[in-house]
Amino acid sequence: MMPVPGLDPTIDEVLSRVQGEFLEMPGLRLTTPQARRLWGLDAASCDALLRALVDAKFLFQTRDGAFMRVDAAAPMKATIKPRRTTAIA
Repeated sequence: MMPVPGLDPTIDEVLSRVQGEFLEMPGLRLTTPQARRLWGLDAASCDALLRALVDAKFLFQTRDGAFMRVDAAAPMKATIKPRRTTAIA
């Protein structure tokens, strides 16, 4: 969804779009400058939006400053099944 010149999207529309991007692309990892370019936001709006999504526990910020969806970073528990061995007569 590209911004239409002359029409400012509402905060709810931008928030919905941002959440949709992270839901549609598991593992999406964006820095603040990348997020600003992707969504066409000014620095203050982008920072406020990302902060709100972190506060809502939808996103988290990595050690290097990028943002990712919380579910995408959850460790997964691997289940290892024992191998079956068959006796050879």
